[in-house]
Amino acid sequence: MNLSLKQRFKLSRFISGENKTAKSIKLNHRRIFILPTIRGLGFICLIVLLLLIAFVYNNNLAYLLAFLLASIFFITILHSFKSLAGLIINQGHSLSVFAGEAVPFEIIIDNPSNVERYNLKAKLETEIDFFLNPHEKKKIVLYSVTQKRGWHQMGTVTLSSTYPLGLFRAWSLLRFAAKALVYPKPSSIELPFPEHDSGQGQPLNKRQAKQGRDDFCGITEYQQGDPIRQIHWKAFAKGQGLFSKQYSGENSFELWLNYEQTPGHNVEERLSQLCRWVIDAEKMGLKYGVKIVGVKFKPSYGLTHYQRCLEALALF
Repeated sequence: MNLSLKQRFKLSRFISGENKTAKSIKLNHRRIFILPTIRGLGFICLIVLLLLIAFVYNNNLAYLLAFLLASIFFITILHSFKSLAGLIINQGHSLSVFAGEAVPFEIIIDNPSNVERYNLKAKLETEIDFFLNPHEKKKIVLYSVTQKRGWHQMGTVTLSSTYPLGLFRAWSLLRFAAKALVYPKPSSIELPFPEHDSGQGQPLNKRQAKQGRDDFCGITEYQQGDPIRQIHWKAFAKGQGLFSKQYSGENSFELWLNYEQTPGHNVEERLSQLCRWVIDAEKMGLKYGVKIVGVKFKPSYGLTHYQRCLEALALF
């Protein structure tokens, strides 16, 4: 894509980069910026000082040294540019986390040339130092701290290098359309589960929920979504196939986690408590359903059901 002169000198390009994209980004002269470092500015002062000495004392050797250093200075600009030029960057996978945790964003950096790339740095909120061998493709994970539930955008990634002499810093600002889903922060208060279908009219605590599940009654063929802790590992190790252990009373408890009946002073406190109940119920292998405004998931368990419930809480 060609940029107009006004777009090329737009201040936002130097601060936050170009528009977000889900495609691969190849670094070229349009995307790479170069400025002298503090060391580079000191090098300029040295060259100027040598030129003044040569002029005042009419010293040819001082002129020679000043011009030699100046040639090194200008050649370094080219090498600094080549330290990033030609690299191809793609966005990778991102994982869902709970509010307050750091989202791991993955980027994939490909060096298609025969040149080694030294002293590379990638920065989001954390910074990673690395290098690339010729024709090497490397995955880098950068972290971004979350504050609230919902979709969390990746932000601007800065890829930079001060190779070869540290006189210049070459950098490129990368903006990908990657995002990660942030679940509500689980409540730190362990409240008993709400009233269940047994009709006792009493909240169900974790100890009661666990009763009736300790008596082994047989095995059945593994179904996708069955809790990992119920897998019959001994049979799997013997090569007999993948089975799930069944317990008496396993299907006797069906929890309904209802937003309207969840304690809390505001929306976030209620969602936080629902998140805690979903996590605890899944760990215990209970069947649980979730009811929030406009959304209803029937009682079930397993990774797919667990993720669907948390996603609904995150996007409420």
